[in-house]
Amino acid sequence: MPEPADFDEFWKSTLTDAAAHDLDVRIEPVATDLVTLEAFDLVFAGFGGHPIKAWLIKPKGVEGPLPCVVEYIGYSGGRSYPWAHTTFPAAGWAHLVMDTRGQGFGNWQPGDTGDPYGTTGPTNKGWMTQGLEAPEHYYYRRVFTDAHRAVDVAKGLDGIDPDRIVVAGGSQGGGIAQAVGGLRDDLAGAMIDVPFLTYFRRAATITDSYPYKEIGEFLSGQRLSEERAFATLDYFDGVNFAARGTAPALYSVALMDDICPPSTVFAAYNRWQGEKRISVWPWNGHEGGGILQRGEHLKFLAEK
Repeated sequence: MPEPADFDEFWKSTLTDAAAHDLDVRIEPVATDLVTLEAFDLVFAGFGGHPIKAWLIKPKGVEGPLPCVVEYIGYSGGRSYPWAHTTFPAAGWAHLVMDTRGQGFGNWQPGDTGDPYGTTGPTNKGWMTQGLEAPEHYYYRRVFTDAHRAVDVAKGLDGIDPDRIVVAGGSQGGGIAQAVGGLRDDLAGAMIDVPFLTYFRRAATITDSYPYKEIGEFLSGQRLSEERAFATLDYFDGVNFAARGTAPALYSVALMDDICPPSTVFAAYNRWQGEKRISVWPWNGHEGGGILQRGEHLKFLAEK
């Protein structure tokens, strides 16, 4: 895997710049019909100080400090509604669900967070090619920074144990969790399911499925931009983040997955540096283990 010589310097500088902005956490209780859980609408300052929405759901009446799962959402989805996120709180964990800037439309999972940064060059539909001309402009620089700061938020919340934070997500969310796992050395664990944003060079070549196809469509028009585009993507590749991941990790992969090809997942898993195991679902596509993988999550969290 090609890795930029200044990969670590780039991310250190990015996170240092972000830290200049106060987290500016605002949290308000939300009325729901969840009898045993309580929910909060949370806003914090992400990349550039931009406001990022999240939910915090906690078991009601349980003495803290609680461990916390910080979860990131799949491609095009948003944070949805509090009652969509009840499994981890039912197991005794606080659950912080981060909205993804600029996403959350259609009939899947609605979102509430915009992306005021905007585009800086030609782009295809979706988010894969926004700012692809240079790493400092690339869309996922902002998203990964938001996600890193979401962990800082969780660590600073009343009633949360800062030493028991686990990041989690599937598909895009898995790729984001993988990136945060590579950028931090203070996590209790990482649950990374069928991760997207991993081994871009291979994925864009071997699958004709979206969202990776957005890259191919972009390059079919921008014929002279291939070298520059992949040089940018190398700063955001999950394989490079995995090589720096030290927390205990639970991965999953589906061998019939044509959206996030299994070889790209194994490329990252094989480089993860911490204690790790992987759930392999031989007959599944991008849905992976589905509800059975959620059971694996609960086992993993019980261990932590």
